[in-house]
Amino acid sequence: MTGTGQRPAGLHALLASGVQDWRLRAARWPWWVQVCGIYALARVFSLLVFTAVARQQGPSPWGPARPDYLDFIGIWDSAWYERIYREGYPDQVPRGPDGRALENQWAFYALFPALVRAANALTGLEWRILAPLLATAAGFAAVLLAYKLFRQFAGHPAALWGVVFVSSFPVSPILQVPYAESLNLALLAAGLYLMVRGRYLAALPVVVLMCLSRPVGVPFAAMAGLYLLWRIHRRGRNPLPAAEFARLAVLVLVSGVAALAWPVLAWAVTGEMRAYTDTEMAWRGRDLVLFQPWFEMGARLFGPVSGFLAPLVLAAAALLCLMSRPVRRLGPVLRLWCACYGLYLFAFLHPQTSTFRMMLPLFPLALAAALVSDSRAYRVCLLLMFLSGQVVWVTWLWSWAELPGGGDYPP
Repeated sequence: MTGTGQRPAGLHALLASGVQDWRLRAARWPWWVQVCGIYALARVFSLLVFTAVARQQGPSPWGPARPDYLDFIGIWDSAWYERIYREGYPDQVPRGPDGRALENQWAFYALFPALVRAANALTGLEWRILAPLLATAAGFAAVLLAYKLFRQFAGHPAALWGVVFVSSFPVSPILQVPYAESLNLALLAAGLYLMVRGRYLAALPVVVLMCLSRPVGVPFAAMAGLYLLWRIHRRGRNPLPAAEFARLAVLVLVSGVAALAWPVLAWAVTGEMRAYTDTEMAWRGRDLVLFQPWFEMGARLFGPVSGFLAPLVLAAAALLCLMSRPVRRLGPVLRLWCACYGLYLFAFLHPQTSTFRMMLPLFPLALAAALVSDSRAYRVCLLLMFLSGQVVWVTWLWSWAELPGGGDYPP
């Protein structure tokens, strides 16, 4: 009896010793190996979730039931990007009998499908293979750059946990599907890193490419402009040499111009000044009124009085978050970015289930989450919550299940 009673304890000690030994060896790996290993494990987990959910998928607008992994991740906006890859953009905005723009390719920026087309010319591989590979590779670049950015404000352990949270966000499966999110995240992380390091001219080409990948140029330009004003205001305590002022001013100017590049390009090709904005409104079915959709959605969910207060409470919570101690440790550039992007979403976004995905550019808050506490229990619990959130996100939003009135909630 004594021997059998001691075996589990001995096995437990052996396992604990093995885990500790593995952790010590992994801690000696180069930082980039640790970051890539974390991201690879996260993407394997997402692949397993996609595969499991795909086995339960019924017929959808994109194909028959039980698609394989590559077909399953090629639905929703992936199909729009593939259409751009194959056909390009229309030279006229398609419109319905009432004159309103119909859904078309101009809502989706060109950089990602252009890179896939270039890779196709080099390799001969098809979209179905190249697009997920490129998206996943861009995700690796994004987390490597995010780690370098996080290290400007925290030590290695906290920065690495920030990468863990970015890699495992509930919406992080989007980083391996044929969407432009991972490419945009890599360029955004690079732009923010160069700004934090004061390398404003080096950031110029990165920002231009970023503005051609997804619509984040307006908040980035606003952030750069506000940061310039902040540097001018603080010049008494933190000198602002004329050369640095000039470089930062150039970045502000180029960011503002690049933010308008895609709408101007759509205008130039179609001859319609509102080609891009009208196309964006096609998904809403109505014209844009700043901030109004949040209050309308609040009224739908909570009634007229509570619905009016709900967006204000949400805005107050966001402000408190930005003023919290962990977020203050991120420095002015990242705090301004989160504030400007949050305000951009509040002003222009129509709140819906896609809002979760559109919050991905707020990735610097992952480091703030890691800085809340250095407790391993806290960080592991948050990781488990994120991984569970991935299952919910893929099952609820990515998988197609037609609603009674037709359609489904978009991811």
